[in-house]
Amino acid sequence: MESLSLETFKPHPDVFLCHRDPAVAGVGLGALQRSLPTLTIPRPAGSWPWPRGRGRNASARALLSGGSGGEDAVPAAMEQRQQREQREQRAVALERLDGVTRESFLRDIYPRRKPVVLTGLELGPCTTKWTIDYLSQAEGSKEVKIHVSAVPQMDFLSKNFVYRTLPFDAFVRRAAEVKHKEYFLTEDEKYYLRSVGEDVRKDIADIRKQFPILAEDVHIPEYFEKEQFFSSVFRISSAGLQLWTHYDVMDNFLIQVTGRKRVVLYSPRDAPYLYLSGTKSEVLDVDNPDMEKYPLFVKAKRYQCVLEAGDVLFIPALWFHNVISEEFGVALNVFWKHLPAESYDKTDTYGNKDPMAASRAIQILDRALKTLEELPEEYRDFYARRMVLRIQEKAYRNDYG
Repeated sequence: MESLSLETFKPHPDVFLCHRDPAVAGVGLGALQRSLPTLTIPRPAGSWPWPRGRGRNASARALLSGGSGGEDAVPAAMEQRQQREQREQRAVALERLDGVTRESFLRDIYPRRKPVVLTGLELGPCTTKWTIDYLSQAEGSKEVKIHVSAVPQMDFLSKNFVYRTLPFDAFVRRAAEVKHKEYFLTEDEKYYLRSVGEDVRKDIADIRKQFPILAEDVHIPEYFEKEQFFSSVFRISSAGLQLWTHYDVMDNFLIQVTGRKRVVLYSPRDAPYLYLSGTKSEVLDVDNPDMEKYPLFVKAKRYQCVLEAGDVLFIPALWFHNVISEEFGVALNVFWKHLPAESYDKTDTYGNKDPMAASRAIQILDRALKTLEELPEEYRDFYARRMVLRIQEKAYRNDYG
């Protein structure tokens, strides 16, 4: 018999009940997991000991791999096959619909709560007018705060980037370059602009206020009521830049004005497999994830699309998305409130704070888990599992497609 903690043994579906659905994962399951004890799990006779790669069967594994033996030898063919199977996520291509009207969107698409690419929409002259020269001249030398990263994969959790300020025209030209003569960190650093309000503590991003000249070139598809509008976020990215996987609490259109983006998405139901820290996933490289560190990630169903200039991606609230700019590009995100206005935190200027009811529920669960700590381990384990089952029974949906 060998002992494994739940943290070590997450992939087993019957041991870590909480990881099977997102309704629990979204409400403090990290604390719930910590409330459960170490389990003793029998290992079949002759099987490899944990951790894999060490132990008394090393010589046999070395023979299988053609090696000369040794404690760390691993059967190469089996290892490679396992890694390949773990990394192979069959991407589901998003549906692309041309010329969708407001009426058709609201009647046929919006109620499904699934992402879709809309093409052939009237977006105004921005898709042809917004060249590097025009962008630089239109808004001139007004200063903008930008993200600068020495690596292509920008990670909000580890903060592997710095904030810097540049005149807008200088920023545009730098972001469009592959190699820089002038730079902050390295000659091939990446740039990213996410527009914000004048006072980020009080004001939302609105292209009509922060970039009024450019706003005149854009026709935003108003497939929602005017009072539902929350923000319009202006974005510019260097080629090759990849942004962290996250979800938003409001519906949005990602309008690709110029350039080309690849977007990978995951359903809210797959939250248990995305290793969340707040609204963000710890899995940054979705194409080559560290499967030793994130073994459950392979279970997440991957959706994918490529956005060309003029495409509009509808991203429903709570859908996770990871964006790679395959070319220098300009985009506009339009967010609107899917829930009643009073459901949202009025202090939230970014649109990424959980709804008020969800925040209260998480706080209540955290207090309940704290109360469980008063019990002996055996009882804490039993009642924690009852809590999971209760949440599954009362809160999980059964109608996901």
